[in-house]
Amino acid sequence: MACLFVNHLTVADFSYLDSARGLVGESWIVDIELEGDLDAQSMVLDFGAVKKRIKRAIDDSIDHTLVVPLQADGVQWEPSASTTRLLFPTAMGAIEHVAPACAVSALDCAEITAEAVARHLEAILQPLMPSSVHALRIGLRPEPIDGAYYHYTHGLRKHDGACQRIAHGHRSRLVLELDGQRQPDWEREIALAWTDIYLGVAEDISARANGRIRFAYDAPEGHFELALPEHCVDLLETDSTVECIAATLQQRLYQHKGLATTRRVRVRAFEGVDKGAIADGG
Repeated sequence: MACLFVNHLTVADFSYLDSARGLVGESWIVDIELEGDLDAQSMVLDFGAVKKRIKRAIDDSIDHTLVVPLQADGVQWEPSASTTRLLFPTAMGAIEHVAPACAVSALDCAEITAEAVARHLEAILQPLMPSSVHALRIGLRPEPIDGAYYHYTHGLRKHDGACQRIAHGHRSRLVLELDGQRQPDWEREIALAWTDIYLGVAEDISARANGRIRFAYDAPEGHFELALPEHCVDLLETDSTVECIAATLQQRLYQHKGLATTRRVRVRAFEGVDKGAIADGG
């Protein structure tokens, strides 16, 4: 048998629930290996088919969803064909989630790990393979980042694609410059403040009491709600697109660092791996 591999086939951007950390945004690079017999073209599988068929299946599964470990302690899970309701206790405080079924990926495990998600994806992908492919292996890995990064979760109510889902996220690096000089201390400061953060939008708040905050909105896929402790949230006055995130960080740096507008602050904010937005000016 022969083995075909594709590194960095795609990136899975999603959020998951963790009993210790709470709501965690994540971005994992997806690598794949296919082991099987050579076909009439002397291939295990055509690279074009791998990229189209397998990438689409991954994008349609965990990508831009909330991934839930159903065997974690205390999970209350109410699925239906149209809407899922969830209560998940964590050390950070309880997290409540209401969303269309397409916005949630449920895994039969106690903790979300790269290995658990890889096995979940392999089970989805194997039936899509021709009979000549005897083994399929998925590898998930974080982007190597030399510097500061943070895990964030958000939802884009106005988006007509999967980004509308109220709890999906990313693991993102951050590059800040002042007058052309990189500021690693500033980067670490923001990354620390935004550890496992939910970037909420003020206009999406539906309730706020007793140290908890609830967001709710209707989007093309249906009705979404998310309730969590306020200390896990940073409220934005804008939408939480990466363009708005970059601009918000730039404005806050001018304000919190007491910088004159003649100074040039450049923010390079990432949304997962190798994509993002720049706010540059003074």
